[in-house]
Amino acid sequence: MIGKTIDQMQVGDSAQFSKTVSETDIYLFAGISGDFNPAHVNEQYAGQTFFKKRIAHGLLSASFLSAVLANQLPGPGTIFISIALKFLAPVFIGDTVTARVEVAEVDKQKKRVSMHLSCTNQEGKPLLTGEAVVSPPKAS
Repeated sequence: MIGKTIDQMQVGDSAQFSKTVSETDIYLFAGISGDFNPAHVNEQYAGQTFFKKRIAHGLLSASFLSAVLANQLPGPGTIFISIALKFLAPVFIGDTVTARVEVAEVDKQKKRVSMHLSCTNQEGKPLLTGEAVVSPPKAS
């Protein structure tokens, strides 16, 4: 199975994925990434920070965007070329993050697609925004 090819994509196409972040997700991400910042894994330390409790890794939320791009739009076979992100608000244990991607530009000559990226929480609060350039799958 392959995702949408460059010829099948149009400006405005979009897809999204939602996931509720658990304590287990944070520990697994710390183990995979090697990021054991106490703001993520130590409740006592986190209680003394600006947020007063543990926060999820920013890149954990960003990885949900990768899931949308790899599995839905453009989908299987997609390769990241570049990504730029701006983190706007923290994600806490129990928050449901909705990652959304939208086609901003299709460059058929370069075979690249520019995507608007965003993540929001269960209240619709913006968590991050960004832009990515991807290479969609080739037609088989």
